[in-house]
Amino acid sequence: MAAATKNKILEKDLYKPISEYLKAKGYEVHSEVKDCDITAVKGEEMIIVELKRSINLTLLLQATKRQRITDGVYIAIPKPKGFKWDKRWKEISTLLKRLELGLIIVSFLKTTTEVEIVFHPSVYKVRKNNKLKESIIREINGRSGSYNVGGSVREKIMTAYRENAIHIACCLEKYGELSPKKLNELGTGSKTQSILSKNFYGWFEKVSRGVYTLNPEGKQALENYSEAAKYYRRLIEKKEKSD
Repeated sequence: MAAATKNKILEKDLYKPISEYLKAKGYEVHSEVKDCDITAVKGEEMIIVELKRSINLTLLLQATKRQRITDGVYIAIPKPKGFKWDKRWKEISTLLKRLELGLIIVSFLKTTTEVEIVFHPSVYKVRKNNKLKESIIREINGRSGSYNVGGSVREKIMTAYRENAIHIACCLEKYGELSPKKLNELGTGSKTQSILSKNFYGWFEKVSRGVYTLNPEGKQALENYSEAAKYYRRLIEKKEKSD
């Protein structure tokens, strides 16, 4: 295995250390049986190990196909260079667990190899995140429409918070300088004071104690978010007529 540390590690380099590991655990080990990279049998138990240089879709498809034969299916990869259990690896581990696959990592050291069973295949029960679900419902309820395009990258997303700020901006555009109290009366909601004081988008200016106006950046924002601005301008007009 010393050669594997100097050159690129191949799938076949994984076989010997995993085979020796399983034999030491009492398994009878065979390779390339019915397209399975490694099969190991001990009594009534059978496990299958699929070998790859890295985790990819092909490996996952192969491994899940092997689950038609046995529940004990593992995938095995060389330990990646600079490996650490960061957020991405935790997400990968969660995916493998949801697929009910086991994970084996082989470390190629200078004079030896180490086989680590990171986790075994097991039944996975999805735990629902009710807090996250509730926050999504609140966000949906806080939006007036669907202004975003699914899959957009590096584009500013229209959130309920941004819509609230646009509503405030539209009120200031129509009526001029206003207090949070007056804006609340116009229907801008309980977050009005916070949005104005934090001024996260830089759209507002405090002209005197408790009184705000719309600055040039805010006027430009109404042009940039014209669809949402159009909705809130109509809403303001509707309220004006009903009052």
